[in-house]
Amino acid sequence: MDDTARAKLADQLAARFGTAPDLPEEIPGAAVLAAMANHRTIRSYAPKPVDPRLVRLLAAVALSAPTKSDLQQADIVIVESPAQRAALADLLPDNPWAAKAPAFLVFCGNNQRQRRVHALRGHAFVNDHLDAFFNAAVDAGIVLSAFVTAAEAAGLTTTPISAIRNHPEEVAAILALPGHVFPVAGLCLGWPAHGGSISPRLPLSTFVHTDRHDSANLDAEIAEYDARRNLTRPYNARRRDDLFGAEPAYGWSEDKARQYGQPERTGWGAFVRAIGFRLD
Repeated sequence: MDDTARAKLADQLAARFGTAPDLPEEIPGAAVLAAMANHRTIRSYAPKPVDPRLVRLLAAVALSAPTKSDLQQADIVIVESPAQRAALADLLPDNPWAAKAPAFLVFCGNNQRQRRVHALRGHAFVNDHLDAFFNAAVDAGIVLSAFVTAAEAAGLTTTPISAIRNHPEEVAAILALPGHVFPVAGLCLGWPAHGGSISPRLPLSTFVHTDRHDSANLDAEIAEYDARRNLTRPYNARRRDDLFGAEPAYGWSEDKARQYGQPERTGWGAFVRAIGFRLD
């Protein structure tokens, strides 16, 4: 393969994980892999609309991704109505790009279709437990990821918004979601206003294991990552010093511990049960 492409891929992975894995001599599909490794965080959009036909094309490509047991339990709601878009944006004050992006979509898990199939065929739905919800949620996540990859291949940029789950009842009402259909994430879509930057991740050894899971070095890996990330992507603001104090050194681990040191989405389980799921 082209030594330049190989070096580029190695540089991108090193920027992400601190070090690059040992690359094979031949890398099939290196250009595609390099594009995926070069994923960048961009939340500013150029003032240019996205053709609705392109959005639907990307949806079709994303829905071509794998699906559990061919159950096909993901939906994409493309929000074109200005009123609906404004109503959703009002629920997301900490995500201003939800109102500013040229296009906005909501990815949903859908277990309603499977239940309807059972009714049509006259077979009891006997697997009414946590796995029914989990399968639909995973399908939606797979389609969301495939959409992001497809959008970037087309030159677009995306911003997923999990905060859509902070207000599930309101989102379900705005989008007229039926029972057993639930929002997983919103997604901003548009043409990038700048080149963005690679978001660093924990070391690759934190995520990738051989034969057996190994977290023996996790504390050291977190400390290394905190230091490395603060060199290139330090936090511009601290979460709730009034609650947690201004003394601790601030990095990724402190930020995430503070984020989940406060109640969040405490009503999510109640919402999921209210739309018909059993979670036992």
